[in-house]
Amino acid sequence: MVSVSEHLGAESLLEALDPEQRAAAVQVTGPVCVLAGAGTGKTRAITHRIAYGVATGTYNPTSVLAVTFTARAAGELRERLRALGARGVQAMTFHSAALRQLSYFLRTEFNRPVPRIVEHKAPLVKQAAVRLGIEADSASVRDLSAEIEWSKVQLWTAQDYQERAASAGRGPSAGLDHVAVARLIRAYEQVLGESEAMDFEDVLLGMAGLMEESPSVARQVRSQYRHFVVDEYQDVSPLQQRLLDLWLGGRDELCVVGDPAQTIYSFAGASSRYLTGFKRRYPRAEVVELVRDYRSTPQIVSLANSVMRRAGESGVELIAQPPSGPAVAFRSFSDDAAEAAAVAAQAAALVAQGVTPDQMAVLYRINSQSEPIENALTSAGISYQVRGGERFFARREIRQALAGLKAGARVEAPEPVLAQLDDVLGRFGWSPEAPTERGAVRARWESLDALRALARELVAAGAADLPQVVEAIDARADAGHAPAATGVTLATLHAAKGLEWEAVFLIGLADGLVPISLADTPNDIAEERRLMYVGITRAKRHLQLSYAKARTAGSNQNRRFSRFLNGLWPTAEQSAKKARGLEVPGREDLTVAELELFEQLRQWRLETARAERRAAFTVLTDLTLRALAARRPRDVSALAAVPGIGPVKTDQYGAELLAIIAADPRTAPGSAPARP
Repeated sequence: MVSVSEHLGAESLLEALDPEQRAAAVQVTGPVCVLAGAGTGKTRAITHRIAYGVATGTYNPTSVLAVTFTARAAGELRERLRALGARGVQAMTFHSAALRQLSYFLRTEFNRPVPRIVEHKAPLVKQAAVRLGIEADSASVRDLSAEIEWSKVQLWTAQDYQERAASAGRGPSAGLDHVAVARLIRAYEQVLGESEAMDFEDVLLGMAGLMEESPSVARQVRSQYRHFVVDEYQDVSPLQQRLLDLWLGGRDELCVVGDPAQTIYSFAGASSRYLTGFKRRYPRAEVVELVRDYRSTPQIVSLANSVMRRAGESGVELIAQPPSGPAVAFRSFSDDAAEAAAVAAQAAALVAQGVTPDQMAVLYRINSQSEPIENALTSAGISYQVRGGERFFARREIRQALAGLKAGARVEAPEPVLAQLDDVLGRFGWSPEAPTERGAVRARWESLDALRALARELVAAGAADLPQVVEAIDARADAGHAPAATGVTLATLHAAKGLEWEAVFLIGLADGLVPISLADTPNDIAEERRLMYVGITRAKRHLQLSYAKARTAGSNQNRRFSRFLNGLWPTAEQSAKKARGLEVPGREDLTVAELELFEQLRQWRLETARAERRAAFTVLTDLTLRALAARRPRDVSALAAVPGIGPVKTDQYGAELLAIIAADPRTAPGSAPARP
């Protein structure tokens, strides 16, 4: 029984939470689904929920298992839980939890050692390919390894893959058809077995198999863990869901946290259907939405909401909590080098304003886009670090190609330098047409094509022959390898997930890059939109979106900005009006002051809708709220004249709306006049 003093201590855990976080925290028994938008404090909500459950005596700490997707996230959960007094709660990744259990039961129940865990599939995949007489370079091996992993997390056997890959939309992998890939999967499993080893997917499969086949194992696991929390639930795979179901054993003491708008790993087998279908599976589930964004300014949040709203994407509508900040910048450039130079200049300007380099990030769609940015930052004397990948000149394919170019430079050749260049790069995987394969094969081609573009740019700048081209590239590579312990983060949009910076530059936002040209199905396009959303919501205060009209100087400027920004990218006329301070209020164009009032009105609408148990848009639409923010009516007659209000809404909400508007200092007499 919990004493009064203990209960008061438990209640103090809730004081630091906002109303939505508190609603999630007090629901200590499942099933619970927390839909947590970007920057809304989901980790705070779930750690306080667990700590509150422990403090109230609902949980024995050792009976709680919190599961996340990265060791970093698991470590953060453990640290926060200890600080909240919830010691003993287990916070682990799916793989670490499964491996701990599998190791224990193999030893105690079956007197067997744990097989060696293969950290990298590539060597065994290579052996399997050789066994089948398949020629596969390193890029192909990486792609085939990814395909094997995808098949396993789908719970598919080799036969399943052969029969179902086409209908699942899987294209050729490393140039092999589905029958050949299925043969390779069988050969890989044989090599794995002969090596008495298992890969990371086998850890999950093995633990699931033990629980299915041994009632004793299942009973012990279920008696140990009675309450489960799963973070980033939109990223769960069928294999992970299968193991979770076995852990639960038909119980529903489950809290899941996720955001369908941040589902960006479908290519690796993740599926948001478990999150979006949670209420259907658990009809009595409590669903809580975290909507208050504590990370980004109203300007950034408004753009993020608009990007998703225009596609009708599922996800929460964010409400910014920080004060107003600078307008989001939209910029276009003649070519990639000009874009990179402008980003470096803007980064230098921010440093002068007090923003440190480690609080800035340049985000892009594919790794090969980093080279011009690396060069521009180096030229500007700004340190940087590449996250989730090697620096451009450190990549294996680039090092190999440079070695080939150096060898070619030592041989006199009658061909023009550009022909020599294409001939050498062709030996390492470059071709005039981009490969249709995804993954490592395509990434290798992109890197080589970027190197080719750089070399051709150097030729256009005056490099007369291959030796001069190589010398100029070497100079860039040497400069790019200057040591930098901290600096501006360069990362792909995928690698940026879960991170945040004071200032973010989203570059290369042109059709063909975002969405990537390989995205050819509605699902692929939707995921690319979510990827842009993730990039936008990484920024706290400064955000710049840009694209280059051509890849290299002098090329045809036939690129256009991403289709995801249609209706959001300022037109030339809007940009001119903005420069003269003549913005016209519309659905997406409010002044900073109006935007702040608009966000207050949206917060009122959210609370009103929840109190009345109805959809927010049925209270008042965004268009009406924007008109209210622009006009700032001061009496009932002016309020009734706002489109979308009318007599019924005036009677219903008039007093509250006028009070909110009157409380805004810009509505007071003598302030700037309201718009007509």
